[in-house]
Amino acid sequence: MGNSSELSVLQALASGIGHPLLGPDHLLFLLGITLIGLKKTKNWILPLLAIGLVGSAFVQYYPLPDSLAPWAEAFVSLSLAIEGLIALNLLSSKWLLPMFTCHGYLLGSTIVGAEPSPLIGYFFGLLLAQGSLLLLATASSQKVINRFGMNGRTLFAGIWIGIGLAFSWVALVP
Repeated sequence: MGNSSELSVLQALASGIGHPLLGPDHLLFLLGITLIGLKKTKNWILPLLAIGLVGSAFVQYYPLPDSLAPWAEAFVSLSLAIEGLIALNLLSSKWLLPMFTCHGYLLGSTIVGAEPSPLIGYFFGLLLAQGSLLLLATASSQKVINRFGMNGRTLFAGIWIGIGLAFSWVALVP
């Protein structure tokens, strides 16, 4: 994203929209919610968006030390594996809340030090991109699960676990 302290509001908005779409772990995490089949999906969208923005705001006050960045990226990548375990009903869907917070924390870390206007633009862009993807994922979840059946859901959950573990490995091994 370059030097976040020199971003215009429009650049920050575009960056906020683009970051969750262009970061493969963030995009796959949002799309992976389709596998979970959340019940009362509309009850999940606002809390997930809010907790993600809380994570993004938190990093503004407590920035991630550079020495921990690879570990944080690995942990966020592991959220894909956690999604797979949720899809397999091995973990509660409530695990999405701390995972979304971690994603928000890392997404917000790219704009630490920005002035208030670009910061608001970036957060609004995150809200738009994540909100749109969450709506898409939750609205299509039951259709996707019904189309692929339980065997397909199990297969995709295994793929998600494998991708999460692979991304984590790549983040930690130079």
